[in-house]
Amino acid sequence: MGQVIDFENGAVAQLKRRVAQAEEDNQDLLAFARGHSGAVSSIHAAVLAAIEAEGLDHLIHIVTQQWPDMLGVDAVSLALYVEDTAFRADLAGMQFVERRLVERSAGQIRGVLLRKVGRGHPLFGPASALIRAEALVRLENDPPLPSGLLALGQRESPGFETRHGSELLMFLGATLSRTIGRWLLP
Repeated sequence: MGQVIDFENGAVAQLKRRVAQAEEDNQDLLAFARGHSGAVSSIHAAVLAAIEAEGLDHLIHIVTQQWPDMLGVDAVSLALYVEDTAFRADLAGMQFVERRLVERSAGQIRGVLLRKVGRGHPLFGPASALIRAEALVRLENDPPLPSGLLALGQRESPGFETRHGSELLMFLGATLSRTIGRWLLP
């Protein structure tokens, strides 16, 4: 006579594994959605603050002094070049830098570059030694307006790594470029 094979225990075990995986995937999706919503909100707040700037100096102050808290990053540096001049601004102030450094760095980026690093980009200045994750956002304007880079850095390496984050940062960079242009056009 034949032997009866019990499929029930195996099927129940497989079903339990699938339900557990579905619950884990659901939790990951919820965490992503909450994080994405927070990122959108932060970017919107930063854009509104930039739009409300009362001049170029005030805009640079907002970007370098207020955006780190708004965006939840540890360092923000703004580097611009126009004609033969280039400068970088960060929490410590503003200083002139080699135009080639800014122009070459911006030229290597198409939109946004998100990456983990052992040391941050030189445009972070002294803070570059502390940066482990960075987002470099290209700022583009037609001459005679300045172009350059917006550098956002974090001390913790997990950080900027999603396509949605890139799109948000491209929006932030485009808004900043246009706002800079607004203050420099006659």
